[in-house]
Amino acid sequence: MEKAKISAYQLFVLILLFELGSAVLVPIAIDAKRDAWLAILLGMVGGILLFFVYYRLYRFYPKLVLTEYMEKLVGKILGKILSFCYILFFVYLAARVLRDFGEMLITYAYVNTPLFIVNTLLILIIIYAVQKGIEVLARTGELFFMLLYLLAIIGFILMVFSGLFELKQLKPFLENGWGPIFKVVATQTLYVPFGEALVFSMILPYLQNTKKIKIAGVAGILLSGINLALVMAINISVLGIDLATRSQFPLLTTVQSIQIAEFLERLDVFFMVSMVIGIFFKVSIYFYAAVSATTILFKIKEPSKLVYPMGLVILFMSITIANSYSEHIKEGLEVTTRFLHPFFLVVIPVVLLGIAYLKNWGQKRKSQSGTKNTSMSQKEQL
Repeated sequence: MEKAKISAYQLFVLILLFELGSAVLVPIAIDAKRDAWLAILLGMVGGILLFFVYYRLYRFYPKLVLTEYMEKLVGKILGKILSFCYILFFVYLAARVLRDFGEMLITYAYVNTPLFIVNTLLILIIIYAVQKGIEVLARTGELFFMLLYLLAIIGFILMVFSGLFELKQLKPFLENGWGPIFKVVATQTLYVPFGEALVFSMILPYLQNTKKIKIAGVAGILLSGINLALVMAINISVLGIDLATRSQFPLLTTVQSIQIAEFLERLDVFFMVSMVIGIFFKVSIYFYAAVSATTILFKIKEPSKLVYPMGLVILFMSITIANSYSEHIKEGLEVTTRFLHPFFLVVIPVVLLGIAYLKNWGQKRKSQSGTKNTSMSQKEQL
């Protein structure tokens, strides 16, 4: 671990930017149709519960990151195997988010530019940021957090004045009942983006004021969930459910619809800047977690030497991960969120927490029995 400290507010900002990330870009929870916003809010509640699992594990080992206390809970051999799997998992997710960024830019802005060039430009900036450490990344997050919300407020005001909202598009409420909503929550929104807060298990030991971790974490997930639900409700109310379902990037389509007094239009730059900020932080945090875990697992003294080769791995994986954007999305829905996310974000943390409780209970029993034996021997001597 590097010698760094971040504040609770910086943790809140990083979690918020991370959760928004690429989730604003893609049509999240759209399988729930008009109730997609509700599926997002329910997924947010589940994400907060998962965060309590991650937080409780941290409380058992406040000076260790995820890959360190796994060895203490399940043994060195199995712990190292799981640590290596989590490294691959973080790298894989970083590559997926980077691919989302590249696909968005070449689809709407740089049509004739190769995906490799677009992704390379962003990964070079991310490599530089990760090499500087978590403190620099956290301070950068504070600056861009203000810019992101300024753009969001301006964009919302422009949508209101352009008269795009049609709230009747959100009706009928619960048209198909609760079944489709709970299915989307169980297979999508519980994990993406809320359950992905697991990655902050690699960052929590850096906090200065550990008493505010729970508040910062819950606030970050709560605000990001409300924002995502609001964005999806806006997309559906502006585009209608049919167009919102068919659109690759519904928020971009919504922003492109803004037109005021026949001269203020084509505000794609609002969307582009927001996407670059969100995806930059999401990839950076996954990247940082992978570098940190690799450093600890293989006991590397100079983590900076890992940044460039691992950045290249993420870059090339983002290019080769799928042959097309549709294949990329299909892989994410049918493989990543169905198999990888439940295993890495729910099953393993819950099992680890159960083992931690059992070990803690066993240690208390031993200490209590030892105290009783000592007191009895003292009585016998008397």
